[in-house]
Amino acid sequence: MALTKIERRAKIKMRVRKIVKGTAERPRMCIFRSNKEIYAQLIDDVQGVTLLNASSKSKEIAGQQGTKTEKAAMVGKAIAEKALAAGIENVVFDRGGYLYHGRVKQLADAAREGGLKF
Repeated sequence: MALTKIERRAKIKMRVRKIVKGTAERPRMCIFRSNKEIYAQLIDDVQGVTLLNASSKSKEIAGQQGTKTEKAAMVGKAIAEKALAAGIENVVFDRGGYLYHGRVKQLADAAREGGLKF
């Protein structure tokens, strides 16, 4: 029996999560992509806390015009700025079971341009 799209993504997400762990020095940058919005957060898995977050629903990004892909790039730059201000340069990237393509790739590329290393 074929898996649904949600079940398939959950399996990929758990397969990646076994390997990718975030620490305070090198947190995990987790991505969630809905049909309209995109969210990114930096997570310390050792203590189980979210250090920073950014989303396309924030005031500075939601007020701007652009496609969903352009807004994903804005979120990537925003999370990079917040991370550098908090003294975080290195992260591990968790694509959340999504393909590294489109909005996820734009967010990652913008975060790299903003100064994050992963």
